[in-house]
Amino acid sequence: MPLPSILAVFAHPDDESLSAGGVLARHAASGARTGVVTATWAEGSSRAAELADALRILGAGEPRMLGYADARVPDSAPGAARFCEAPLDEAVGRLVAQIREFRPDIVVTHDAYGATGHPDHVHTHRVTVLAVEAAGWGRLCPEAGAPWRPGALHLATLPDSAARVLSDVLLPGRELYSVPDEWITAAVDVGPWAGQKLAAVMAHRSEVAREALPGRLAAMSPRDRERALSTEWYVRYGAGPRSAPLAELTV
Repeated sequence: MPLPSILAVFAHPDDESLSAGGVLARHAASGARTGVVTATWAEGSSRAAELADALRILGAGEPRMLGYADARVPDSAPGAARFCEAPLDEAVGRLVAQIREFRPDIVVTHDAYGATGHPDHVHTHRVTVLAVEAAGWGRLCPEAGAPWRPGALHLATLPDSAARVLSDVLLPGRELYSVPDEWITAAVDVGPWAGQKLAAVMAHRSEVAREALPGRLAAMSPRDRERALSTEWYVRYGAGPRSAPLAELTV
């Protein structure tokens, strides 16, 4: 039986594979409709092509691009506004249109910290929270299609305990933003899909070449990669703390 349909919304090409690649592959393998919206970089750019390769590996369809520029790479979308500087109503409206078209049971996105505090990650969280709410209200963004209310919004995150173990492996010398362990509402074992997730991460070839996080993963020992890739953690938006996190994302 298919798992719930899922639409992931992330800031940059590669965020989807790093933050939720295992869950995306798991849902796709079950037969669930699975898609990804990326806030920055333009269609036709080199990183959009890498994103398309990664999504094929994950079974997540074709890229869905909001078309804004990366805050730190203005030529990532020539002639377009930087995502963080675009009119908020415009960005929310574009994402509402994607949600209403796809009609997901579940939406996943960055948590409020954006893992590393990157401004595009944090802004993607803000825009997604607003868009998931607005998508269900028919008189909001009427040009974006018929209303649709996703069943749940889940935030990809790291618990404090995992951040202590992984910080030196993933981002040596930099802080990983994490949340108290008791905030975690789903700790998903994606070990069976870790190889698929790694292949999707490696499809972002420019990030491997410049030794960003995909490049660091490529250089890790198999044991460290397994530790870094085999579990994904989520906080359900609006939920109180749970004493025992669920093993999957729920509607």
